[in-house]
Amino acid sequence: MDIARPELKKQKRRRQILWGSIVALCLAGVTMAVSRLKPAAPEVERSTVWTDTVKRGSMLRQVRGLGSLIPSQEFIRQIPAETEATVVRIRMLPGSQVKSDTILIEMSNPQVEQAAADANLQLKATEAEYQSLRVTLQSSLMNEKAAAATVNADFSQAKLQSDTDKALYDLGVISGQAYKNSKSRADELTTRDNIENERLTIGQQAIESQLAQEQAKVDQMRALAQLKQKQLDDLKVRAGIEGVLVDLPLQVGQHVLPGTMLAKVVQPNHLIAELKIAETQARDVQIGQPSTIDTHNGTVSGSVMRIDPAVQNGTVTVDVNLTGELPKGARPDLSVDGTIDLERLNNVLYVGRPAFGQESSTISLFKLDPDGKGAVRVPVKVGRASVNSIQVLEGLHEGDTVILSDMSRNDNTDRIRLE
Repeated sequence: MDIARPELKKQKRRRQILWGSIVALCLAGVTMAVSRLKPAAPEVERSTVWTDTVKRGSMLRQVRGLGSLIPSQEFIRQIPAETEATVVRIRMLPGSQVKSDTILIEMSNPQVEQAAADANLQLKATEAEYQSLRVTLQSSLMNEKAAAATVNADFSQAKLQSDTDKALYDLGVISGQAYKNSKSRADELTTRDNIENERLTIGQQAIESQLAQEQAKVDQMRALAQLKQKQLDDLKVRAGIEGVLVDLPLQVGQHVLPGTMLAKVVQPNHLIAELKIAETQARDVQIGQPSTIDTHNGTVSGSVMRIDPAVQNGTVTVDVNLTGELPKGARPDLSVDGTIDLERLNNVLYVGRPAFGQESSTISLFKLDPDGKGAVRVPVKVGRASVNSIQVLEGLHEGDTVILSDMSRNDNTDRIRLE
């Protein structure tokens, strides 16, 4: 028969409680230790990141902008309609090579044709009136000259007779009365001769005045006839310059009003680059700074010639005068990339420009460990920036290697592993 031993049961229960407490304490300690462990650094494939090494030396600051080639203003001819007309024939299409006298469009306007003919007839009538008046006035002038010549001859004869009579009077050959008569006649003819000369002078001035007045009418009619003839000639629209016809927005039968743009001709060998520079980068652009334009078929050098004072859609328009030889295929409206050299910074720390980060700010970059197997986030103070590089002021040293590519997916960690 078994003997009941209650003390053994109590001891067994105590041991269970003790071991349970020990296990609970161990679990709590492990849990606390695990909770205090730092998470493992995320892994990043080395081939997916872009790195660069901090250097010291000369850094060329540049800005870049997209744009297009446009003709220089002095080599563009936009042809407006001078009169109201109707297009009857289009002789050239956009893209055609033209010379200055090449006819692009033929137009018609019966009123202009009639006005030109009327003005020409009026000019001929006015010229005939001028010639008729000139002949009449010259005839009148000749009569006055004849009368003046007669008086002058009488005066000369009377003067000679007076001088002769005075000599005879001095010799006592003739009486004093005879001498006085001849002298009186000579004096009278002297006065008449002076009057005729003055009349002749006034007559000549009057003739010149009348002819000048009539000549003004002739000139007025000639200018009107030339204007009407020009309007008639302008119905045949000519290029005006040698170049390429780039625009002709008309159709046969279309009616145009004065001022309507008929055609646009440019000289393709005289192009400039129009670049759009971000307003945050355009503040350092100055006229005369060197530039390089990439036409995607070659590059050409140039210099900044104009900076638009206005900002449009966050960009500033900068015109670059092309000083080098244009690559093949360069033509108006061709898309180009342009870089402008701002300044050269000597003996500075610089590194490739990161994907994110503005100049004169503090950014965070991942700096690679010496063994290249990991990278740690460091704050970096940067200065002036260029297209592909940025100045380093604080946070990095020469020879440090940093990751420049976009690492925004690792914003929540300060360390990564590279594989």
